[in-house]
Amino acid sequence: MKMTGIVAVCVLLLTGCGGSGDSTSRSAPAVSEPDITVTENVSYRQVLALNATSPDVNMAYGEEPLQTGDLWMPADVVSPPLVIVIHGGCWSNQYGPEQLYPLASALQEDGFAVWVPGFRRSGDEGGGWPGTLEDVVQSINYIYQQNEYPFDETSVTLAGHSSGGHLALLASQQITLPVARITGLAPVTDIVAYSQGASSCQQAVTSFMGSRREDDPEAWAEANPVSYSYGTPLWILAGEQDITVAIEQNPIPEATFVVVERAGHFDWLHPDTPAFQVFTSLLAR
Repeated sequence: MKMTGIVAVCVLLLTGCGGSGDSTSRSAPAVSEPDITVTENVSYRQVLALNATSPDVNMAYGEEPLQTGDLWMPADVVSPPLVIVIHGGCWSNQYGPEQLYPLASALQEDGFAVWVPGFRRSGDEGGGWPGTLEDVVQSINYIYQQNEYPFDETSVTLAGHSSGGHLALLASQQITLPVARITGLAPVTDIVAYSQGASSCQQAVTSFMGSRREDDPEAWAEANPVSYSYGTPLWILAGEQDITVAIEQNPIPEATFVVVERAGHFDWLHPDTPAFQVFTSLLAR
């Protein structure tokens, strides 16, 4: 299923783009178009420059220094829905979870609990394949098992952005407790195809894997989201202007595939973009 541009926004946000069913012809009054600035195709720098609320608590889910996660809890909401978001950054320790703080702050304001785990990445001892995924899975299992901050276990979304989308898709195959939906925000869904590109992020796949595909095809298949079937409702969200992870067609047959016109790679992390509104509309379902 593919929805593009305004069609996607209308369907997902339920804005009533369809007609009323009245076939009577009427002349519409002339109105001037409002002066509206639409935030689209934002940069990583723009996301980091946004104001954000600090997490309510940082919790250790393992013994390693990087095995901690940040939790935002909404005020005055008993047992809120939970959104688990895995950050991107080419699997590299050059990029951390702070890029998700504006997203988490906005979702907290909307009444969601948000869990953003840190984890060992390429460049960290124990990071790369499979240690990075093991950390992500451990962090998800931990937030389910802790009792201090209750949430609605029937309304959990597992999401991830870019390389974090890759990790979220893989983690969904290993976690023991169910989630209501999986959402990939510009996710890397096929590491074999992605690694053939020339960008620094595409070339980072081999560093993350610690091997070339021809040298360890079994590991590459195990680490590739397109190798799996998905029983949980799965959404793949893509930006038309995304040049970092360009997704032109649905990469996973079971997924609902949504393309947002004029959206770039980082629009999913910026609360003022139409792409972000598409993402949050899914959480309200």
